[in-house]
Amino acid sequence: MIQFKGVNHAYKRIDAESKQVLHDINVTIERGEFVAILGHNGSGKSTLAKMTNAILTPVEGEVTVNGLTTSDEENWLKIRQTVGMVFQNPDNQMVATIVEEDVAFACENLGVPQPEMRKRVDEALRIVGMTQYAKHACHKLSGGQKQRIAIAGALAMQPDCLVLDEPTAMLDPVGRIEILETLHKLNRELGMTIVLVTHHMPEAVNASRILVMHEGRIVMDAPPRELFKQVGALQELSLGVPQTVALLHNLNAHGANVLADALTVEETADVLATWLRERAAIGAHSVRPQISASFAEDSGQALCALTNSILEIQDASYVYGADTPFEKCALDGVSFSVGKGEFLGLIGHTGSGKSTLNQLMNGLLKPSSGRVLFNGDDISAKGYKLRELRFEVGLVFQYPEYQLFEQTIEADIAFGPCNQKLSEEEIAVRVREALAAVGLDESLLTESPFALSGGQQRRVAIAGVLAMRPQVLILDEPTAGLDPAGRDEILANIKQYHTTTGATVILVTHGMEEIAETVDRIVVLRGGGVLTSGTPREVFEQFELLHDNGLAPPQVTQVMAKLAQSVDGIDVSVHTVEQAVEMLLSLVRGGRSDA
Repeated sequence: MIQFKGVNHAYKRIDAESKQVLHDINVTIERGEFVAILGHNGSGKSTLAKMTNAILTPVEGEVTVNGLTTSDEENWLKIRQTVGMVFQNPDNQMVATIVEEDVAFACENLGVPQPEMRKRVDEALRIVGMTQYAKHACHKLSGGQKQRIAIAGALAMQPDCLVLDEPTAMLDPVGRIEILETLHKLNRELGMTIVLVTHHMPEAVNASRILVMHEGRIVMDAPPRELFKQVGALQELSLGVPQTVALLHNLNAHGANVLADALTVEETADVLATWLRERAAIGAHSVRPQISASFAEDSGQALCALTNSILEIQDASYVYGADTPFEKCALDGVSFSVGKGEFLGLIGHTGSGKSTLNQLMNGLLKPSSGRVLFNGDDISAKGYKLRELRFEVGLVFQYPEYQLFEQTIEADIAFGPCNQKLSEEEIAVRVREALAAVGLDESLLTESPFALSGGQQRRVAIAGVLAMRPQVLILDEPTAGLDPAGRDEILANIKQYHTTTGATVILVTHGMEEIAETVDRIVVLRGGGVLTSGTPREVFEQFELLHDNGLAPPQVTQVMAKLAQSVDGIDVSVHTVEQAVEMLLSLVRGGRSDA
């Protein structure tokens, strides 16, 4: 259906040499395939995706869709009717003010009759779970909701092929699963060809084939089961593997000799159950006493953090567009405290109120009712100096690269300290300190922030907030859209900053695996209120509650829950691969055969 023959592509740059992004691409995508494309940030995935429907045409070589070359402008309409595209950032493809009008936009351009268009729009909104938002204003939706609308707009075209560039980056776990199930259903039942660009390794597990890109080249091309056996090779390419694969791989690294041929949660649980029975090592009484102290003591750390609160949210509510037809309650009676020096995780389904809450905590929004206290003072009180608050409560937005605006990286990072009226010497110190904290070299200071990769831009945006040395650092989805290596580096930078400065950090994310390994305590939002809170262990034990509210525990926790259905002595509260390995090995080494 789609064929690349000897494709090379370079981006022209003003006052600089052209940047080569694709090198000798030769690949064929057959009709009806489900192809996943993996690769580190900057590897050329998005460029390749845009060539499938003639948004970009190659400098050298040829791309054809159903035999039509994309370089011939006369073929563009037919090609774009055949290949629908969903971009990485949903804001880049919103064209209408109302949701249903935006979904209908492509159909209108294709001349679809009104009755058929109505049917397609309603069905597309149903598929992505956004029917109730049909009459809402697009700009008032959350990032994840916008992404669903973007997917619905492409589905309404009913293309033969759908190409999606990181379509689930801003979705909650259950929303991500629903979209993937929809894509597989379209592929399976309608024969629609799917090309999925993703950084989420579990999303690629059920593809028929995976392409791995590195430095503009396709370096691996294999079915998932074959590809994910090559753990070391993937790590060298700045990629990771699903937690299921990592669990079995790590067990074997400890000499477990377990069959490492499973990819899904169900397969992994079955493999582990068989392995444990073969070792005759199933014993409920040997597990918990052998769990490491760091795992057992996480409750105490979180409780200690609350003894001295720095932020308090007291029965806070917020309504967008009050007393207008677009009135929407985003928060309703939220109450919780954040301890000084705490590392807090904030999770919730798409549209649960997380981003609104962030803006309440640093005074960008004022509660419709209730209070927000910083160090005991009501930040909405008359005479309170909000300008000073924003130096103390730093907020990194959902798309941090949107915070960049200066001509050089140095000037961008220095913007906050300059507004703090610091001396030039102190500003210089803070700029370099912040740059080091996010793992960037000083040689970049004179570069334009817009010449950097997406991951580097995020680091610079975070550095601009760190340079003000806030007491509280709030990060709203800082790792969305980053490759596994970039995600790990950003999180490592944040953890190091938290450890060395003692600052309070609030991490908002849909990545359950990353939050499980990072934070002291989790607050879960649902429909504008607090659903539950506790340590990662306490929260992820509530398996059914999370799933019913658009969330899911880390994949390794799901494996343990499934395993516990057939094996005694399994601790279903483990939430990292390391904890699971430790628990399973403790069963083998010291368990009793009483299953």
